Amino acid sequence: MNVVGDRSAGFPPLARADARVLILGSLPGQRSIAVQQYYAHPQNAFWRMMAELTGGHGNYDERCAALTANRIALWDVLASSVRPGSLDADIQLATAEVNDFAAFLAEYKCIELICFNGQKAAQIFASRAQPGLGNSNIRLQTLPSTSPAHAAMSYDDKLNLWRASIALTE
Repeated sequence: MNVVGDRSAGFPPLARADARVLILGSLPGQRSIAVQQYYAHPQNAFWRMMAELTGGHGNYDERCAALTANRIALWDVLASSVRPGSLDADIQLATAEVNDFAAFLAEYKCIELICFNGQKAAQIFASRAQPGLGNSNIRLQTLPSTSPAHAAMSYDDKLNLWRASIALTE
């Protein structure tokens, strides 16, 4: 992942062949780009929540291993876009390139639930990716963003919604 000018390019998917849940963000922020890790901003609650849901504590590699061991894949809706800063509101959709979900879902055939980490990821997926996928039995669930910018809901309320959604596939 790199930044060319103001264009941010996303990471490859984190997935195991038997993944049943795909969690999608919009596009990595500046901190994630700098350290080459999903959800690297220290105030983002994503890894804290995932630790509670999957038991994945420890360093980044251990947390990623816990996700995949629990059949959870992680990726972003966008492959790249111009986005000055890290806020989803700064994504310039006219410059956005969507990841190849048709190819991803053809490879990861066990995906039965896509969870969106926030409204922006769900909106971009619905307008830019979903139309090219045709009919599918994959359930879609928009969850509250784990970003520190989404402070309208408590951590516990967010965690409960995430737990209920991911538990649907167990």
